[in-house]
Formats: sequence, C-alpha cells, structure tokens
Amino acid sequence: MDAFLAMPMWELIAVVLGIAYVLLAAKESLWTWLFAFFGTFIYTILFWEGALVSSSLLNLYYMGMAVYGFFLWRSGGEEGKELTVSSWSLQKNMSMIFSGLLIATILGYLSDTYTDAKFAYLDTFVMVFSVLATWMLANKVLENWLYWIVVDSAAIVLYWQTGYLATIVLFALYVLLAFYGYIAWSKVKNAG
Repeated sequence: MDAFLAMPMWELIAVVLGIAYVLLAAKESLWTWLFAFFGTFIYTILFWEGALVSSSLLNLYYMGMAVYGFFLWRSGGEEGKELTVSSWSLQKNMSMIFSGLLIATILGYLSDTYTDAKFAYLDTFVMVFSVLATWMLANKVLENWLYWIVVDSAAIVLYWQTGYLATIVLFALYVLLAFYGYIAWSKVKNAG
C-alpha cells in the first residue's frame, strides 16, 4: 500500500483516464477518445522521463489516434455512415501478426543497438502491436480486443521490470476489460 501512496499523482490520474477510456470504448462511446487523449498525454511524458523510448513514442501515437478515432467514429468513416463492428479473416490476422513480429524484431534490434532504451525488444513488441491494435479499435475491428489481451499482458511484464506499479494494475485491468470489450462487440456484431 505504501508503494501505491508514493506514486506520482500524474501516473494515478493517467490510470483513471485509461480505465475510463477502455470502458467507454467497449460501449462504443465517442467520449472514449477524449479520455484516451489526456491519459496518453500524461504517459508520453512519464515514459520519456523513465527512458522507455518506444512506450513514450507509442503514447504520442495514441494521442494522434485519439483525434483520428474521434473524427472517424463521429463522421462514420469513408461512407459517412455509423461505423459498425467488423471482423478480419484468420489469414489477414496471421499476416498482421507475422508482419508485426518482423517489424518489432527489427525495431528492437535498432533500439537495443543504437539507443539507451531499457528492455528494447519487449518495449518495441508492445509498441508495434499497440499501434496495430489501436488502428483496429478506431476502425471497429472485433479482433482488436484479442490483440490487446496479448499486448497488455506483455506490457505488464515490461512495466513490472521498470517499476510503474499503478500502470501494472491498469494493464491488468486492461486485460480483463479487453475480454469484456470482445464479448460486448461480439454481441453487437452478431446482432447486426
């Protein structure tokens, strides 16, 4: 308990915003993107100061995706209709996973070789697949929730090694909320 009380207030605020973001995303609420923007703004700074370069850059990307997601969900995408939950084929998912692993390995090597980044391979794995899963979420691809289960589990390991205790709790909740999001979106997709 003392460890949690000693945490920076900004990390705790980012955790609360992050929880709200995922709950609202599972409910397909447009408000999700506002919470995402401010939570990731805080994490961008925290991770930069903690020398988690890829995680900091990832959160900068999340800020941009929060704006993109807001306008995409608000305008209804290219067709101007409300976005509906869609699904990818097994082949497309396998292609994305293979491509993501290849990119994460290359970026992990570059980060490990040319920067002072901590846990470069794990950090870049989390970054690459978070980029993909966030794009999928913004486009309402059902499988984004399955990607998040894996990504958030890897992030727990990363943040455990770097001492972001409240963030570990957040990502443990994210894993549970990803299951909830998958079930909620599956119901919406099957009803439509």
